[in-house]
Amino acid sequence: MPRVTVIIPTYNWSTVLPFSIGSVLAQTFTDFELLVIGDGCTDDSETVVRAIGDPRVQWINIARTGHQSGPNNEGLRRARGEIIAYLGHDDLWLPHHLALHVAGIDRSTDLTVTLAAMIGPDDSFIESPRPDLSRGSGIVPGTIAHRRGAVSGWRDFRELTEPPERELIRRIVASGARTVVLPRLTLLKLSAALRRDVYRIRPAHEQSAWLARIRAEPDLEAALFGRMLAANTHYLDGTAQRLWRLLRQPSQWWAFMWRRGGNQIRARQRFKGVD
Repeated sequence: MPRVTVIIPTYNWSTVLPFSIGSVLAQTFTDFELLVIGDGCTDDSETVVRAIGDPRVQWINIARTGHQSGPNNEGLRRARGEIIAYLGHDDLWLPHHLALHVAGIDRSTDLTVTLAAMIGPDDSFIESPRPDLSRGSGIVPGTIAHRRGAVSGWRDFRELTEPPERELIRRIVASGARTVVLPRLTLLKLSAALRRDVYRIRPAHEQSAWLARIRAEPDLEAALFGRMLAANTHYLDGTAQRLWRLLRQPSQWWAFMWRRGGNQIRARQRFKGVD
């Protein structure tokens, strides 16, 4: 049985999959299975995934749910690993990501969180949110790993007034689970929420360029930290960073002000071009 189950939820953006999957296959820790789970995909995602040709990589497609929480729940249901890790289909891990999380959880921990580099469109900025476990803020799914039994499931975004990943973290913390933030950068987050209509255009040039850098630059983590420190953005608190991102995305102001039943997520989906 694999030690780790990696879950990549995806929806109709096949061009990025070779790069996110490639960053998983490049991990120094190799005892994992990778479940790529389509949220009702109708494009060529299945063909792209099956062409990877690695027996650890599996393709699954479910009925459309409208959010990564649906594929993530299917991944939890099918997982064989004792440790669960998530990766966005348009994001990339640095090679030490899984090794750090496994080592952290082996030290009697239920949930580990690492740091993310939030990369603006075409490298326009790089910033790192500060994780706050008590509020569930500053944390993206690609930076967490947890014991399989620590999570009962992801809640439907339509039932919440906050993002499902934030509710998930707060629920885990409230349960009394042992949690720790590991102060290492392991995720490159190329957020679709900052890139208008990417689900219609389906670009992958940024993922391609960054994966090439990951493979070619063993000191990329230090270089990214240096750039963030030089720009003095690493120390912005979560609220300031969120407001700054909203200023760059006026279409999300209504959802920010009217927080009910998944309005924020629907506004982000419209911005990204999700059908």
